[in-house]
Amino acid sequence: MADAPKYLLLGQLRREYIITAEGKVRIDQPGGNLLYAVTGLALWKERAGMIARVGEDYPRVWLDKITEMGFDVSGVRILPEAHDLRAFIAYSDLHTRHTDDPVGHFARLEKEFPKSLLGYKDNSERIDDMNKLAPLSLRQTDVPDDYKYASAAHLCPLDYMAHSLMPAVLRQSGLTTITMDPSPGYMNSSFFYEVPALLTGLTAFLPSEDDVRSLYQGRSDDLWEMAEALAAYDCDIIVIKRGVKGQYLYDAVSKIRYDIPAYPSRKADATGAGDAFSGGFLVGYRRTYDPLQAVLHGNVSASLAIEGSGPFYALESLPGLAEARLETLPELVRKV
Repeated sequence: MADAPKYLLLGQLRREYIITAEGKVRIDQPGGNLLYAVTGLALWKERAGMIARVGEDYPRVWLDKITEMGFDVSGVRILPEAHDLRAFIAYSDLHTRHTDDPVGHFARLEKEFPKSLLGYKDNSERIDDMNKLAPLSLRQTDVPDDYKYASAAHLCPLDYMAHSLMPAVLRQSGLTTITMDPSPGYMNSSFFYEVPALLTGLTAFLPSEDDVRSLYQGRSDDLWEMAEALAAYDCDIIVIKRGVKGQYLYDAVSKIRYDIPAYPSRKADATGAGDAFSGGFLVGYRRTYDPLQAVLHGNVSASLAIEGSGPFYALESLPGLAEARLETLPELVRKV
């Protein structure tokens, strides 16, 4: 179908409460890994279909705004009951984030605590259920029929069951490129023997350094050793996202390792940087089928996302800036 998106992004929509390292506050704003990923992709003038689940209390005006921006939200399913989609993040500095004690963080800044954040519970340490779907877990029926004409998809961090089920659903629809960013809810030693099944047949697996260190805790301290072990489960590309240090890329087909530094951009808010990276990575890979070029696209998307706050900030960048950064970044890459 001519109007069907060729990229699919599967993830979460959230209601974000963020305190930046500079003390700026964003209260009950649209967010979630899906919005940051779709922006990282849209920077490269591409269109994606968005797949997520939200409750009936999710602001419709936000979905209208996202649609007006040119994004396809026909894959966002609104459930007939309310669901708590609040996410709180406070930065004590540019590199240190906290997701607990919102009352204490607002008090530290001498700012009024928002009533809409009352009763907030931090679920960042929650361990996923490996046998049961949650109400917000994505399902086969969440993929609209016209989305099945897409050729590439990225799964943002989701629960273990969603990541177990959805790649097979996407392959049945004929998608040939599938990438995945795992969730901290299962990237831990208790899931060590379950995670390999998620990687089989993926084009790329895109964990953070914290993710892989948590998974291999007590087994290895060598990131390259971890990357090679993960690739052995029939995944062509492993990218370990290392925040301000950039990325490690292991190309399992050519057995080549790359150390890619983060683009030296101004840093204001790191929220969603890894998700913006993943959106850019998907575009870069489908355009070139070159793992290194894919990482460079993702690197640039992340560099633009962190220069401001909010999922759509990167879209305000100057025309041609992403392409200019893409041209200069390769000279900083190092083979290991």
